[in-house]
Amino acid sequence: MEKLKIGIVCYPTFGGSGVVATELGKALATQGNEIHFITYSQPSRLDFLNENLFYHEVDFRTYPLFEYPPYELALASKMVSVVTNEKLDLLHVHYAIPHASAAYMAKQILETKGIRIPVITTLHGTDITLVGKDHSYEPVVTFSINKSDGVTAVSEDLKRETYEHFDITSEIEVIPNFIDLQKFKKQKKDHFKKAICPEDESLIVHISNFRKVKRIMDVIHIFHNIRKEIPSKLLMIGDGPERTEAEELCRTLDICDDIRFLGKLEAIEEVLSVADLFLLPSEKESFGLAALEAMACEVPVISSNAGGLPELNLQGKTGFLSEVGDVEDMTRKSLFVLDKNNLPEFKKRALLRAKEFDITQILPLYENYYRKVIKKTSQEVEI
Repeated sequence: MEKLKIGIVCYPTFGGSGVVATELGKALATQGNEIHFITYSQPSRLDFLNENLFYHEVDFRTYPLFEYPPYELALASKMVSVVTNEKLDLLHVHYAIPHASAAYMAKQILETKGIRIPVITTLHGTDITLVGKDHSYEPVVTFSINKSDGVTAVSEDLKRETYEHFDITSEIEVIPNFIDLQKFKKQKKDHFKKAICPEDESLIVHISNFRKVKRIMDVIHIFHNIRKEIPSKLLMIGDGPERTEAEELCRTLDICDDIRFLGKLEAIEEVLSVADLFLLPSEKESFGLAALEAMACEVPVISSNAGGLPELNLQGKTGFLSEVGDVEDMTRKSLFVLDKNNLPEFKKRALLRAKEFDITQILPLYENYYRKVIKKTSQEVEI
């Protein structure tokens, strides 16, 4: 099958959309496709050399006339340049704002040069559930999605919410997030577990960007309740605006000795390898990539039932789901999972579920969708 030349536009950060876009590009490159990342800095996980991987930095400068640098214009110009010079077959933009709107502008410019480039937009969550609902951006989000040649969403819930809140005429294809089970797998790190839990305490982990939507205080309260019943430790991985308040709550509850805030970590799979339980009580999760990474390392999940989480975390099998904010219910379910008689089976089922989202299962869905959109676009040009 003929290999493709694909431009990937994403945020080069630790956030879910940037991670997924980068891992997707790397996987596509290993299949022989030529992948060109277009963004303002090198993506955080673009960490290996491959003859099929390329990076194009968007150079955007400020001028006295502009209060803020015009990133969207610079991005559109860079897309035009890369598509033209590298003869790309497709642009795949992750996150609607500003990537889809910049891609539409680039597409219009390229058409004046006789170049027809199909654009696929992948919706990841907050671009729809938060930013897109802002009246300042809604018209642009709606227009950009409808003008995309293909649209995907990472969960059925996000697809439903997009149709519910926007006047979308495009068909949305659900292609879930994925995990690389060659990287995310349980590793033998007994020495690390012993250092954190010298008395064989249960080890509980939370990973997020510590925003209000993640309900960090619920994590602390759930742990506080668990700790009253069984010896346990909590690792908080990540950073963000709620961290200071969370640390203050730990001091108020006098449980600081059993909680460690580790900040942002690259090799989170090493920490997850020694965890017994993952807490994700979020108010909103379009998919729950952090939960999937935990499950791949054989860690059961206690989560809220928000957004796309019920599509991933199977009630009573890979863990449990509770109503948002129901700390008492999450505590009861956490204690049930952590029971030594129950934990091994939950760990086993968490891994089995994660295998359904292995990148080897999801990558063909993207490749088939790319070819479908390219074929449809070429037929429209011929007509």
